[in-house]
Amino acid sequence: MLEQRIQQHFIDSADLKYQSAQTLGKPVEAAVQALLACVTSGGKVLACGHGASATLAQHFAALFVGRFERERPELAALALNADGAVLTAIVRGDEATQVFARQVRALGQAGDVLLVVSIAGQEASLLRAIEAAHERELTVLALTGQGGGPVGQALRETDVQVCVPHERMARIHEVQTLVLHCLCDGVDTQLLGEQEVSP
Repeated sequence: MLEQRIQQHFIDSADLKYQSAQTLGKPVEAAVQALLACVTSGGKVLACGHGASATLAQHFAALFVGRFERERPELAALALNADGAVLTAIVRGDEATQVFARQVRALGQAGDVLLVVSIAGQEASLLRAIEAAHERELTVLALTGQGGGPVGQALRETDVQVCVPHERMARIHEVQTLVLHCLCDGVDTQLLGEQEVSP
């Protein structure tokens, strides 16, 4: 019985990825173009999220600064949720909702990109970060699920939302991880050209 349940997880994940391929293709391509415009003009990506979404923000920053599947020059990216000293300095008193916004205002410059990762798009701190990004003229890329919530509603026409069409957290994160890999591969391909990648 447990084995069947495990197999069903694989089947459900594969089904959602297959169904999402056409739905998310255009917004992911738009997100790649936004990232490409950022990095080719000397900009950086500021990434953030909470909980498991924070790990995806860090994963993206690691792939961007390090490498994805082939060697290339470093690309500037920073996970805003990764520095414990900065986070705890900001979250004194009632400033928890400003935890990312303050960093965006301190580090963000026009032409940079703010990458926000969320399951339901409900976190007040992400909304404040988006407001700060708009003040600083950053493009916002939002990876969401469950309809996008307030985060999706806070975006401008020049921003990009990649909203996974599902309600379950595990499935959303699985597709978001694939989207992050598509973003890195897309940027690498645009910068370095096509290359066959070994399976």
